[in-house]
Amino acid sequence: MITYTNANLDDLPFIVEVYNSIIPSRSVTADTEPVTIESRLDWFQQHNPETRPLWLIKYDNQPAGWISLSTFYGRPAFYKTVEISLYLHANFRGKKIGQFMLNKIEKFAKSIGIETILSFIFAHNQPSIQLFTKMGYQQYGLLPKIAEIDENKYDLAILGKSLIKSSIN
Repeated sequence: MITYTNANLDDLPFIVEVYNSIIPSRSVTADTEPVTIESRLDWFQQHNPETRPLWLIKYDNQPAGWISLSTFYGRPAFYKTVEISLYLHANFRGKKIGQFMLNKIEKFAKSIGIETILSFIFAHNQPSIQLFTKMGYQQYGLLPKIAEIDENKYDLAILGKSLIKSSIN
């Protein structure tokens, strides 16, 4: 059973642990060294349950990962656009948690007037590209070779999904 709650400060060590666990893969985040709980405090505090949630995901009542919506670009004209982040602990991947949570957070986003969700994914991260594509996200852009990790250059794909129903049938 998949459940989720608003994350609280006591959840931050787990959130950081999950995030740090994927850094060695060199395919999910542009961080190249582990982050600290202290370094993530400002990021954590930028989230709020009303408009920019950070949810702790549980699977069979075990912490499994987290999902968040963050402000995109920090300018008022983009307030109805958010950036999504989704990270699952390795023990919980492949259980359709990502699909379930994307569906839940999209419904939440739509209910508060969000119109567009963006996801920034390394182009070589095929599991994430496949998940978001399966959930109806389209490639909005590709930034070629803009990331350098371990002297390798990587492309960044921008995937997006409009939550506005088209009036054209």
